[in-house]
Amino acid sequence: MKKSFLILIFILPAFFLFADEGMWMLHLLKQQKYPEMKKLGLKLKDYDIYNPDGASIKDAVVQFGSGCTGEVISSQGLVLTNHHCGYGQIQNHSSLEHNYLENGFWAMTKTEELPNPGLTVTFIDKIEDVTDYVKKCLERDKSLDKDGVFFLSPRYLKSIAMERVGAEFLRNNAGSDVEIKPFFDGNRYFMFIKKIYSDVRLVGAPPSSIGKFGADTDNWMWPRHTGDFSVFRIYADKNGNPAPYSPDNVPLKPKRWLTVSTKGAKENDFAMILGFPGTTNKFYTSWEVAERRDIDNAVRINMRRVRQETLLREMLADPQVNIQYASKYTGSTNAYKSAIGSNWAIDKRNFIMTKQQQQERLIHWAEKNNKRHCLAALDTIQNIVLQRSDLRFRDRMLNEGIIRGIEFANIPTRNADSLILALQSKNEKKTENFTSLFLNDFRNFANKNYNAEVDKKVSKAMIAEYIRLIPKDKQPGGFTDLYTAFEGDVNKFVDNVFENSVFGSEANMERFLSNPSPETLIDDAMLNFARSVKEEEEKLMDKQNAFTRAYNIARRTYLNGILEMDGAMAYAPDANLTLRLAYGQLKGYEPRDAVYYKPQTTVEGIMEKEDPQNWEFVVPGKLKELYRSGDFGRYALPDGKMPVAFMASTHTTGGNSGSPVMNANGELIGINFDRNWEGVGGDIQYLPDYQRSIIVDIRYVLFIIDKFAGATHLIEEMDVR
Repeated sequence: MKKSFLILIFILPAFFLFADEGMWMLHLLKQQKYPEMKKLGLKLKDYDIYNPDGASIKDAVVQFGSGCTGEVISSQGLVLTNHHCGYGQIQNHSSLEHNYLENGFWAMTKTEELPNPGLTVTFIDKIEDVTDYVKKCLERDKSLDKDGVFFLSPRYLKSIAMERVGAEFLRNNAGSDVEIKPFFDGNRYFMFIKKIYSDVRLVGAPPSSIGKFGADTDNWMWPRHTGDFSVFRIYADKNGNPAPYSPDNVPLKPKRWLTVSTKGAKENDFAMILGFPGTTNKFYTSWEVAERRDIDNAVRINMRRVRQETLLREMLADPQVNIQYASKYTGSTNAYKSAIGSNWAIDKRNFIMTKQQQQERLIHWAEKNNKRHCLAALDTIQNIVLQRSDLRFRDRMLNEGIIRGIEFANIPTRNADSLILALQSKNEKKTENFTSLFLNDFRNFANKNYNAEVDKKVSKAMIAEYIRLIPKDKQPGGFTDLYTAFEGDVNKFVDNVFENSVFGSEANMERFLSNPSPETLIDDAMLNFARSVKEEEEKLMDKQNAFTRAYNIARRTYLNGILEMDGAMAYAPDANLTLRLAYGQLKGYEPRDAVYYKPQTTVEGIMEKEDPQNWEFVVPGKLKELYRSGDFGRYALPDGKMPVAFMASTHTTGGNSGSPVMNANGELIGINFDRNWEGVGGDIQYLPDYQRSIIVDIRYVLFIIDKFAGATHLIEEMDVR
């Protein structure tokens, strides 16, 4: 291993930590970051933020669904999150007759609030350090751990979490759940006791011309003028316990809700965010950074660009397609632009060199302290990253290009295969049963958000790009017909799939059901394509898994060395969808030479960006009327302008969407909804000069609810100061 950067280790701070960096565990704030937060202006006690024995701010923060955050803002269970976090629910309730995506939605009474099957919100009741407990369990169960994987296994950690709290606790506490998660690659473990509510109803959402203003052009960008919020309500049974949807349920009376401040904040004021950030990679090695840039990000950027160009053409040409694919398109572009920003940061700030310096510092320490296992761990990581590179490229291409890119590649095949056997054996009962399940598979696939013509066009583009980059002998078996029957003509291949497959159309399905035969399903091109894609996915996974155990152990050893070298309290663990706190200040930044971005935007910017010919920048007539009249009520700035968004130096990532942004007194001043493009690289290395969270100002939220939507009853329900 080369040591050309050793000279730098004496002049660099420990692991390059910056003041505002990190997503910190709430139960460790007092030992780690509370003193720094006080110096920046925090007025609260640490137990005001997290108190395991009483109500605190953490009790007003929820995980919204499985990938966003929300905050409780009233004594009646009202929840704020982002428009893009509630987008799927808004879309599901939308139709051409009631287009809530385009026109917005506001329930003027509780009876008008719309249920959302499958949507949950999760409260964290308590966080506990269970590192010693997990280590004892691992030692106890090592004879069962044949592959040495229990230390990171969600299934195993779940089982010992249940064992720790006991089945009686879960029986006696409706809606409760418990989870143990690994931190620092399995060097520490924390347990989370949760309460999950499943009756969550849509209360309000602005039209997309407000909630998505700027859309993909402005995504990850500043200055920003998006009213990215939506409003939901949590319902419980009459005893306040989680319960499935029922008309008899009542609004939840939460333990804590946030006070809403209309005072705003100015540059350099303290700000903090609580939320559920998804994934960061602070502790990447230099080889993993290169792998992320050259394989993961590069493939994502290329393949999503191909898909998005086709989708957008179809969406702009047909309003119905726009409703069907709006959520799918937004989800795709979000990660696409993130990957571009990540690669920009990796190169701009030379993350590879930064991680090399990090490694050299550990090497120096390990040699000095006779910790040879740390050196071996680094060698293992380097070798595995090199050995798996081709497999990883093929895996990412299959995932981005085929599995995520082509809808028909994901049709279920299990019931089809069972139906084949039932038909072959002439078992009437089984044939009837599996025919019903098979038809249900088709209905779920060809649902209201699916368009076969769109899928066909996207498929042609994706397959063409996939076969251009993946050698023929490394493609799934389902591609064989492309070459043997259609001489490599992708258009003819895809057309044939849709024309002849049972899943290709409603008419094809009806024709099959009128005369079902096993041969039809055995020879079905779409089913065979889906089967082969699944087989290729499993094959690539199995080959990559051959490296997993050694890689995970090496990562754990490497992180153990870092923690031993710098101290167990020196760092925040990487994000993993657990409740965290980030803090910083309202700050502008300089994206490039001679350019400075202020940290606050106003409605003036919306009017400057307005373009009636561009769907991304259409401004609703009602908003223009309010702007012209200056009817901003109590929500305006001292200079009379209407605030829209602001920035803070808080360290956030995906999952922080919808997170509450609070001032020094713990009052709600905004809702986090994005990051600036230049700060996306903060998932790997915090960038103090660039890292900014983009936040919708709570005054704009209140203004839209009150003045634009006329839903003043919601304002009256909040504690607004």
